[in-house]
Amino acid sequence: MQGSPKKIAMPFAKWVSCLDWRWLLFIGSPLFLFVVFFSTSFPSTPLSSLWPLRRFIISHAFQGNSTFNGDFLSKDQLVVRSRIAVCLVGGARRFELTGPSIIDNILKQYPNSDLFLHSPLDKDAFKFSLLKNAPRVASVRIFQPQPLPQTESETRVLTALNSPNAIQGLLQYFNLVEGCLTMIKSYEAKKNFKYDWIVRTRVDGYWNRPLDPEHFIAGEYVVPEGSSYGGLNDRLGIGDQRTSTVALSRLSLIPALDSAGFHSLNSETAFKAQLTTHGVSYVTKRLPFCVVSDRRYDFPPSEFGVPVAALSSPGPLSGAKCRPCRAACKGECAERAMAVLNRGWSWTRLENGSLRLCNASGGWEEGWQARFDKVAGKKFAATRKRIQSMKLEDCLRDFKILQKRAVTWDAPPATEICTLGLAHT
Repeated sequence: MQGSPKKIAMPFAKWVSCLDWRWLLFIGSPLFLFVVFFSTSFPSTPLSSLWPLRRFIISHAFQGNSTFNGDFLSKDQLVVRSRIAVCLVGGARRFELTGPSIIDNILKQYPNSDLFLHSPLDKDAFKFSLLKNAPRVASVRIFQPQPLPQTESETRVLTALNSPNAIQGLLQYFNLVEGCLTMIKSYEAKKNFKYDWIVRTRVDGYWNRPLDPEHFIAGEYVVPEGSSYGGLNDRLGIGDQRTSTVALSRLSLIPALDSAGFHSLNSETAFKAQLTTHGVSYVTKRLPFCVVSDRRYDFPPSEFGVPVAALSSPGPLSGAKCRPCRAACKGECAERAMAVLNRGWSWTRLENGSLRLCNASGGWEEGWQARFDKVAGKKFAATRKRIQSMKLEDCLRDFKILQKRAVTWDAPPATEICTLGLAHT
């Protein structure tokens, strides 16, 4: 005997209500992921227009600890597979020490990352020939630096205090950072896609461990903790499209800071004001890199002094100044030295012996090369020695390889870069 429609509908409704929504994801998501990641692999196709939806999935759909994560891709795995622009800025200086660590611990950790280099031409620029070993090179710009005009708003907003090259130094640095953003936007327009993330770091950063996917946080701009100088540490930044666009617009947002009443800011306080006035939320994290520096600082550091870490420090050093040295202060000595520092200025953590201090009141000590080689290992030591003994023909050959691998190239002839550098070696 047939049942009434009402009796049939009730069991069906009960069955639907019991259906776990995760099974719908289980059934539909593989096909959806195929379409989304297909658009990444072939960005010139119309499917590349799906990038905002792809970013939404990476940022939201796989957060948490659902069984769906275990069955398919975790959030970390999705970050690793994301399209990432790595923006590298600054002068080459000690790039023979820092460059290999950036290649290994950032670029090679993320197979879909593209390198963007924005740097002034100087006697050390020949060291960028090392980037021939980078997995993917999107754009290289090495330019002849020129003085930048200083506007009235820049004079009001910025201060020359504690800047090695006064306000002009800040403007040059801001120009490097924002110029890299311009390069990224131009490349995106050319290739018809958008990056999921932008990592902005410095040429003089030495990484002793890989950049972890946990530092990619949707909707938040991630910066290193410590070394904040009254604002935010601006030696590294990780963000999505929206947050990174604000964070990297260092020059063009100065008039907005002026209108908001900000005056006499250093780089770090200007950076913080830039984020807060434009509604960008930020997070500070401990990150495994330090900034290799030749500058001299009083030792031991005073309340508003600058500690210089030994490269052998386990860290994470979160962008603190560093150099290869025999540690002049560690353990209880380091604790006493760091206790003096103002925590809103140039401090960094030292728990569990993670910080060893150099006496950086003079130049690099004799024998620093052997100390670097011991800390960095045989692979990085071999690269240092190769640059130290590089010949003109080697430099020209390596730049030829690098230029061939770069999608966009804007730099002086390799003969000019190599001759300028090797004439000083």
